[in-house]
Amino acid sequence: MQSTSAAVFLVYILGMILIGALLYQRNKSMDDYFLGGRSLNGYVAALSAEASDMSGWLLLGLPGAAYAGGINAMWIGVGLAIGTYLNWQFVSQRLRRYTETVNAITLSDYFEYRFHDKTRSLRIISAILSLTFFLFYTSSGLVAGGKLFETTFGFDYSTALYVGAAVIITYTFLGGFLAVSWTDFVQGTLMFFALILVPVLIISDVGGLGQFWQRLAGVNPDLLDAMKTVNYDLAEGIKWISGSSITLLGIISLAAWGLGYFGQPHILVRFMGIKSHRELPKAQFIGVTWVVITLISAVFVGIAGIIAVEQPLADPETVFITLVEMLFNPWVAGLFLVAILAAIMSTIDSQLLVSSSALAEDFYRSLIRPQASDKELMWISRGSVILIAVIALILAQSGGSVLSLVAYAWAGLGATFGPTIILSLFWKRMTRNGALAGMLVGGLTVIIWKNFLSYTGLYEIVPAFILSVIAIIIFSLLDKQPSEAVKREFDISTGTSR
Repeated sequence: MQSTSAAVFLVYILGMILIGALLYQRNKSMDDYFLGGRSLNGYVAALSAEASDMSGWLLLGLPGAAYAGGINAMWIGVGLAIGTYLNWQFVSQRLRRYTETVNAITLSDYFEYRFHDKTRSLRIISAILSLTFFLFYTSSGLVAGGKLFETTFGFDYSTALYVGAAVIITYTFLGGFLAVSWTDFVQGTLMFFALILVPVLIISDVGGLGQFWQRLAGVNPDLLDAMKTVNYDLAEGIKWISGSSITLLGIISLAAWGLGYFGQPHILVRFMGIKSHRELPKAQFIGVTWVVITLISAVFVGIAGIIAVEQPLADPETVFITLVEMLFNPWVAGLFLVAILAAIMSTIDSQLLVSSSALAEDFYRSLIRPQASDKELMWISRGSVILIAVIALILAQSGGSVLSLVAYAWAGLGATFGPTIILSLFWKRMTRNGALAGMLVGGLTVIIWKNFLSYTGLYEIVPAFILSVIAIIIFSLLDKQPSEAVKREFDISTGTSR
């Protein structure tokens, strides 16, 4: 089994590196390296955005939450599905048009050019905050990779981290945005079919959906109740023991994951990179459909594991891996286990690219060498990919829960940039000081709430997002009106100019 799966993994990894190598020559400018020359079609933009969004938590974290707690894990999926739709519906087209109007190739570019910020404070603050939270996000992917190789091949955890990181660094280093987007397209397709097939086979094996629900209720009926909590901690001898009812605060915290979508740079940059706003309706349909189906399937994978795996799992986040090894012959199992690696790689590569753009554009060119050529900046960006990956590797050494690491980074990015993005696209009166206040209040609230107020049970993105919106409005209204040039660009980008 191990040797066959290893062969499948090797072929897949070489294929991803080959894509990066083939696209190496396409990168002749910073616009090429970070946005692919705005050349993505709707299919690639959609699957690339969603595959880079979901990461290893879709095949490890979410199924693990469903395995441990039952159907109540659906509330995360509900929030994410709604957030995905709203992001495509209201943000994608305006952001695509606006970034083209002001000629921005990164999110920090957009903030600076949108508000004509001569102080560059928006660029620097946005870069610092994005790098801070991306390090945790990237480390969550590396932890997921470590669990994959540890469970599948019996690798030492540290060795698994280094192997996975080396592959991702290689094709991101070579191919830039196009390599990341096209590999994400392949990886998103693989994730889609893997998540659907596993629960379908188990449901068929037990005799249909009716028998499936009946056997699950036999373990604990509360596993089927979206309003009940179920406790699971094998180390403490707790196996699917009923807890309390889910409170309104609990539902809000789970569904609030959807708020994070509006501020994820690695997703937003896909909107910026699509070749035409006319591709966006098609991309929206594909992206939203993909997300809804995979989220439902991921929850089914988790609850299917409760009845299909004989021995309760010490780590619930390995349920997908365990089911794949049970259900399929080594070659097919190897292919579907590659889907986990695909999910991990599709997110980390995007995060490395966005983070490297922050270092190259927002620090190196802005503060150190304003006259740096595009060629020089591309090499600085490639070096930044390695630097950021190394720091993330250090953070990942301590391991931990994939879902909890993603939750923290998701909240940080969502609250830092989400309110600023939304209001900057829809409110002409917003000012630079409002944007700056919104970023700082959102990001710092997440950090403070997570470390000192997490006992409240409220997901930190909720207070951080609300306070960020309030800060933007207050500081913008206290500030002087935006310049006529800023107002004119707003009208052009939104199609309201006369």
